Amino acid sequence: MARAGGRRKRSASGREKRSQLDETGEEGGPDEAVAFIAETVAELMKLAERHRLEVLSHLLGMAKLEAEERLRLRSKRKLS
Repeated sequence: MARAGGRRKRSASGREKRSQLDETGEEGGPDEAVAFIAETVAELMKLAERHRLEVLSHLLGMAKLEAEERLRLRSKRKLS
């Protein structure tokens, strides 16, 4: 929300937000975060492709590959 003088009110720092989420248990662990990111990025990539946003689609594809690789490596460690 803008204040007088055109400046925005500062929001809470990332550290404060993280501790609030940890306390309430609303956010899962790293595995859940990576899975959510992979799924969401895949949807965004399809949207970018549909609108012929080639560079954006490529970058989203790279993010999807990175998330999938992290999922694969984490599941590999759990099997060991």
